[in-house]
Amino acid sequence: MNTLEIEKKWQKRWEENHVFEAKDDFTKKKFYGLVEFPYPSGAGMHVGHIKAYSSLEVISRKKRMEGYNVLFPIGFDAFGLPTENYAVKTNTHPRIVTDNNIKRFTEQLKSVGFSFDYSRTIDTTDEKYYKWTQWIFMKMFEHGLVFRDNAYVNYCPHCKVVLANEDSQGGKCDICHSDVIQKEKKVWYLRITEYADKLLEGLEKVDYLPNVKLQQQNWIGKSTGAFVDFKLKDLDEKLKIYTTRPDTLFGVTFMVMAPEHPLIDKYSQIITNMNEINEYREFAKKKTEFERTQINKDKTGIKINGISAINPMNNKEIPIYISDYVMMGYGTGAIMAVPAHDERNFEFATKFNIPIIPVIEQITGEKRANETTKNSIVAIVYDEKNDKYLTINWASLGGRLFVGGTIKDGETPIECAKREILEETGYKNIEFINDILPINHHYYAYNKNKAYSIESTGLLFKLIDDEKQEQNLDEDEKNNFTVEWVSKDTIEKEVLDELHITTFHNLLSPNAYTGNGIMVNSEFLNGIDNKNEAIEKVIEFLQEKKIGEKGVQYKMKDWAFNRQRYWGEPIPIIHCETCGDVLVPYEELPLRLPKVENFEPGTDGESPLAKLEEFVNCKCPKCGRDAKRETDTMPQWAGSSWYYLRYIDPNNDNELANMEKLKYWLPVDWYNGGMEHVTRHMIYSRFWHKFLYDIGVVPCDEPYAKRTAQGMILGSDGEKMSKSRGNVVDPLDVINMYGADTLRTYILFMGDYGVECPWNDDAIKGVSRFLERVNKLGEKVIPGDITKDLESQVHKTIKKVSNDIETMKFNTAIAELMKLLNAYYEKDNITESEFEVFIKLLYPFAPHMCEELNESILHKESLVYSSWPTYDEDKTIDSEYKIGVQVNGKLRATIIVSDNDTEDDIKNKTLKEENIQRYIEGKEIIKFIIIPRKIVSVVVK
Repeated sequence: MNTLEIEKKWQKRWEENHVFEAKDDFTKKKFYGLVEFPYPSGAGMHVGHIKAYSSLEVISRKKRMEGYNVLFPIGFDAFGLPTENYAVKTNTHPRIVTDNNIKRFTEQLKSVGFSFDYSRTIDTTDEKYYKWTQWIFMKMFEHGLVFRDNAYVNYCPHCKVVLANEDSQGGKCDICHSDVIQKEKKVWYLRITEYADKLLEGLEKVDYLPNVKLQQQNWIGKSTGAFVDFKLKDLDEKLKIYTTRPDTLFGVTFMVMAPEHPLIDKYSQIITNMNEINEYREFAKKKTEFERTQINKDKTGIKINGISAINPMNNKEIPIYISDYVMMGYGTGAIMAVPAHDERNFEFATKFNIPIIPVIEQITGEKRANETTKNSIVAIVYDEKNDKYLTINWASLGGRLFVGGTIKDGETPIECAKREILEETGYKNIEFINDILPINHHYYAYNKNKAYSIESTGLLFKLIDDEKQEQNLDEDEKNNFTVEWVSKDTIEKEVLDELHITTFHNLLSPNAYTGNGIMVNSEFLNGIDNKNEAIEKVIEFLQEKKIGEKGVQYKMKDWAFNRQRYWGEPIPIIHCETCGDVLVPYEELPLRLPKVENFEPGTDGESPLAKLEEFVNCKCPKCGRDAKRETDTMPQWAGSSWYYLRYIDPNNDNELANMEKLKYWLPVDWYNGGMEHVTRHMIYSRFWHKFLYDIGVVPCDEPYAKRTAQGMILGSDGEKMSKSRGNVVDPLDVINMYGADTLRTYILFMGDYGVECPWNDDAIKGVSRFLERVNKLGEKVIPGDITKDLESQVHKTIKKVSNDIETMKFNTAIAELMKLLNAYYEKDNITESEFEVFIKLLYPFAPHMCEELNESILHKESLVYSSWPTYDEDKTIDSEYKIGVQVNGKLRATIIVSDNDTEDDIKNKTLKEENIQRYIEGKEIIKFIIIPRKIVSVVVK
């Protein structure tokens, strides 16, 4: 038989004998391996699917051989926009499209030989499945985790659907990649923020990759700070803000409200420029959230005339602006602006000529004990005519610096700077341009053996003319430095002193200082470190005065949970004018998606279901009056948030899953998927699971014990695979040319599993040749056990392959098998035991060929539940090895010894070494120390 015939033979036999079906035998040790179930598209599988599934495919096959009861299921995440968009485009019902896609995917998965338990296959569009998706939603509704609110949402005009922030990152629709716009709409939300802390705490209990944990932490984005009330002048109204930097409250010089803020409409009668504000609101609506918050480089805004705020720290009146870089969905929809210490606010204040008041003094250098304090200056002089800056080149004494010096008693910083410039450089005619807040600099003067803390003011001057006077310096000083005018590029390269280069940057490119430092311009906070003490003092002050309180906020927002499309789970809510929003009775689940001929999206963000009167019109379950069904459907994320639970009990009509089965199989032992899903999907799924745990439906509070991720497969050109680039590799083409075993083995051999790797046609040919050599190895097999000369290498290979599979170092595991194969080919014959070890180790990678060799050469039953090879640690150690020989503590030679050598043997080998003889000749040997496998030490005198 040829390769394809062999593969079809074993795929058929595995399926007919149900060998991969997990048994609910609670007495056995279990392993639950999970891969992200695919979205079945008409294009079928790509090589990325193969890589994503191959890791746990190999591990699951190994676990079965180790005696585990393995659950390795597969299903289809089949609701959603891609299918519906394709259905609309081809005028084919989404049900037909989905069924065809699932059939195609299943055939492809089986052609690769994946050991999935197909008896547990689920489809999120099956009403027996989405009945329980609706059930979970209803339980959340009952527990107050579902609400509806008016909001400005991300709307895709092309898909005609509202998208969550997570589905429109970068201002683009995840599905069609069109620009999204802002639209006001009633939106269903799930209160995922209620579980923010639990989601963060749970990360401490699980074995996730460090970057997976970090991405989840950043997505949740927990911050601690304070809520502060800013009174509106002459009004009985407070503008509440949230800030992570309450230490900077004395630096607030203006407020910014989101254009949508309700207080604007509330006080529209006293705001004198409402027409201008309304025009700006219309302008802001045309921008996506991404444009407003991420790429809004040119700050725009309007000052609100008629209302202003009072800074609660010092009672100063400050203006209020609206600007599109503030969003109603973030914090409270308004911010306090501290332009000296926030880059966005600095840009805004600079553009609108708003005062900038620094309240944190920058620190440079390293603090030391017993510092001497003094005030000083760093002066930058600019020659506009020649575009050069004045510097002092101290050569080996300190390198290139600007003019600097200590401020004398009674002297202002400007006076000090002019004096120092005159003394050190001789330039008389300079014009003061501006200065910056002093920098608190710390340094150690080695020539004086003293530590200093200096308050250094940076000042910028412009050269008026070249008139100079004789420098007021003694001869020694004159010989220590030279005065040089240099370019900005030279300064960037050669001014290395932290204080001087920081002063240069701050003067020439003023910006917000966002680091830590010493509080200034802040009344009772002055002189203390802002990092710790200042924040606590401010919060105490706010709470004492009842103008604010300590608070916590999250970057993650509540989950927008509805789509205005047909192909999704119907939301089981009925709207009654008397009773409000009412749940569909549980006994009526599933609320079936009606069969329709016209499934095109509605206009203006309306669901196609809104056109179906027989679906929409109903009776209220509570009062019996006429009512209307909700016509939005759930997002695709709904079905994928709990699918791993349904695999455990896929045919249960009475409950989501049987508790005894859940207790046995949960948590998922190992979950592998793409890095693109470690935030949205993983966080959504963990949220649903934690909720189900809280209401007693599942027995553990985390769904996945371990999470790993695969790297992307790039095209042979090193670029991401795409049809437009013509670099897509179809796995079926590879199977037809080389066979599934070659495809499986190559994908895991092509590089580190966790990083992206380019496809290489030459490399896959190399893997094909490797498997051909394995196939021919059967010609060399003779009866017998493992021979002595191969014993060590065989045991070392078992150990390395076993460990490498568990640590996902599949490429090095395969490389180790290649080394062992070469060793086998160096022998005239190999024994059946040696051959059996090899094909068992290779079996998880290339199962079809190994099954065939096992049957035809060894005449044994299937490898599926055969035993995984074990190794003897002692036999992984080479019987011969090199060991160093020291004479009086210095290494002088190495010798080759074996475990069979006696101490006398080792002594004799040592004394025969020519180099050893040189160092002991004519000397008395006092000691001869042998530390096995480490060192031989000879002591002579």
